[in-house]
Parts: sequence; C-alpha cells; structure tokens
Amino acid sequence: MEDDGPSRTALVTAYARAYHQIADRPRIFIDPLAASLLGVTPAQLIELGTPTTDHPVNAVADRSRRLFFATRARFAEDRVAASVAAGVRQVVILGAGLDTFAYRNARPDVRVYEVDHPATQAWKRERLAAAGIDRPDTLAFVPVDFETRTLAAGLEAAGFDRGDPAVFVWLGVVFYLTPDAARVTLEYIAGQARPVEVIFDYLQPGDTDEDRVQLRARADRLAAAGEPFFSYFTPHDMAARLHALGFTDIEDHSAPDLIARYLDGPTGIEGEAQRALRASRVLRASR
Repeated sequence: MEDDGPSRTALVTAYARAYHQIADRPRIFIDPLAASLLGVTPAQLIELGTPTTDHPVNAVADRSRRLFFATRARFAEDRVAASVAAGVRQVVILGAGLDTFAYRNARPDVRVYEVDHPATQAWKRERLAAAGIDRPDTLAFVPVDFETRTLAAGLEAAGFDRGDPAVFVWLGVVFYLTPDAARVTLEYIAGQARPVEVIFDYLQPGDTDEDRVQLRARADRLAAAGEPFFSYFTPHDMAARLHALGFTDIEDHSAPDLIARYLDGPTGIEGEAQRALRASRVLRASR
C-alpha cells in the first residue's frame, strides 16, 4: 500500500471492470461509472487492452481475470440486493478501492460504508470530484489505517450501528492478510446483529504440481510489486473456521464455476488461464 495513492491491485481491478464494459459480451457486471472514475475514454481502455501495452494495468488484456473481477462483483451485488430486499439497511464495503456501488445505490434508506486506507480514499475522492460524481448522502467514508486504528473504531466513528443487521463485502483482500488478521475481521462481522452476511474471495492451495507452480509464480510477481500473499485456505478449512464463528449458511464457489454460471454456458477459458482461476474462490456466509 503506497502512502500517496491507491494500491496497484485496486487500480488493476478498476481498470479491468471498466474494460469489461466495452470488451466482453455478454457483460457479467454493468458499471457505467468505472471508466469515468478512472478518467479514461473507451479508446484509451482499448489501447490498454492490447497485450503489448507497457502500462502497470495491462492485465486488463487478460480476459480470464476481467471475467473473474466482474463475476465476484456481480455475485457480491446480487447478495447485497437480496439482503436489502430482506430488510437489511447497512452495507459495509471493506477494502473498497475504486468500487462504485455507493454511487449507483438508488435506495435512500440504505447506508453504505466504504472502508479503506486513507491514501486510497483521498485519491478516490479526488477522482470523484474530477469526474463530477457526487457523493451521495447515503455514503460514509471510513478511513482506516490498521496500524493505528481498528475497524470497530473506524465504523463506530462513522455512525455504523452494531445493533442493526448488515451485509459486508470484502473482495480482493483476504489473501493479503495473515490467517489471524482475517480471523479478527470475521470475528467482528460475526458479532454484528443478525441477520449478518459477508461476501469475500480467498485463495486455495494448488491441488497439482502445475497448479502450485502457477500459483507460486503469481505470488512472486505480486510480492515483487510489494503486495505479497499471506494466506491460503482449503474450502473445508474455511468452512470450519466460519462454522466456529457461528456462520450457519455458507455458499462457496470456484471462480470457473461461478463465471460459467453467469455466462450461462462455456467460458472459453482454458489452459494456463484456467489453472490460474482454479485457485480463486468466492464465498458468502450468513448467520
């Protein structure tokens, strides 16, 4: 995490979601604000989508990654919609990055809390102003530097009510945390008034030598960029941890299966790209 702007992964995710809007059909996830927030035009996105482009976010050219980022966002927002339909009125987005849900939320009675590092939030607020995207009254920014402030303290200061039900969205974060750090956040979520639900993604260890080699290469690339992985969980281990915290309803998907579900058919993702996706899983848990 840089002290003067967003992390590389936050930028990669945002650019991939923006490029998905123009490059992929059918679209899994619709986000009309993604490109505006980044300040890029469709032509610039197309240029970034060229595999030979020398740019920190040229990963947008990787269709499998684009579809995964779109799928986990779609899954999360589908679950948020279901929670809101059931009466939940608090949505917490942990590690919000350049997420745009709060600016597309049409429900005046649904409060959204964006939790992120202060540097990322400051950069995002500058981008929102430059793009002319208004901050809705239903949004609360929650700047949290975990070296100096706890999640509980940050949310409390922002007016979050521990006594009311909530849904937590936590994407692209868990594998950058130690297992103990992930457990602390899940414990906090489990302590929320019922019903409470959390949606997050995590990495599982490779099942084969090929999977393990591919995952190690990916981890090495990110470590070299200053964003190393710190945790891997098997689905069985993750379920056991969640059950121990009181979560009773768990839905856990592999990335390829979830992408195929939203595409309603074959994904066209094969070989190395398929192996890269097999490590990623998207989960929801409620109590």
